[in-house]
Formats: sequence, C-alpha cells, structure tokens
Amino acid sequence: MPTKTKERHEGRAVKVTTPSLYGSHRSMVVKELDNGKVVCEDDLGEYTTDTSKLDNGLADPSRWSR
Repeated sequence: MPTKTKERHEGRAVKVTTPSLYGSHRSMVVKELDNGKVVCEDDLGEYTTDTSKLDNGLADPSRWSR
C-alpha cells in the first residue's frame, strides 16, 4: 500500500502511514487484551482502544485525544 499524504487543517502536509488520520483499524492492532480491548500502534506510538472502534468509519477518541 503506497504511503498517503494528507493535509491537516493547519495547512501542513503530513505523511500518513496508517489507513486514515484519526480512525483505528484492524491492521493497526499489535495486541489483543481482555474485555474487548486492543492495543493499536500508529506514528505516535501505542494506544488502547475498544474493538468496537476498529474499522467503523469514525474517528477514534482514544487515538486523536492523546
């Protein structure tokens, strides 16, 4: 999959190595935890989120709020 470049609202181009800027995706999962939680990894590092947030087409607050 080629690397995407998207522009954030600040007007600076950013290299995106994940399927989207703010959503969580199954391809980002590095570890499955108990109770429907997973650890995902993006360009900023690892974060924990619910499996219900994966590939749902919405921004994941666990990802963009850090």
